[in-house]
Amino acid sequence: MYLADKVVQLAYDPGIKPNEGGLPGLAVLKQVMGSINLFGIIAVVGALAVSAGVWAWGHHSGGHQAEASGKKGVLVSAGAALLLGAANGVVAFFSTLGTQVR
Repeated sequence: MYLADKVVQLAYDPGIKPNEGGLPGLAVLKQVMGSINLFGIIAVVGALAVSAGVWAWGHHSGGHQAEASGKKGVLVSAGAALLLGAANGVVAFFSTLGTQVR
C-alpha cells in the first residue's frame, strides 16, 4: 500500500516548477523568439498597408469584392497585430492561471 500511496501523490503533485536557469541557451532562445515576434509585426504592417490599399482601390473603382477583401485583410491584420503584441501577456496570464489548478 505504501507504493500505491506514493503513486497517487505523484499523480496529484509531481513537484515540477519552471526553472529559469535549467537549460543552456535559454537567453538565445528568448532572443530568437523576440526576433520572430518582431518579424511577424513587420509583416503585419505590410499586410495592413496592402489591405488598406486594396480596400481603397475597391471602393473607388466600384469593385465590391476587392473592397470586401480589403476590409477583411485590415481586420485580420489588426487581429494579428493584437495577438503578436499581447503574446507575452496572454502566455503569462494562462501560465499563472494554470499554476492555480489543484
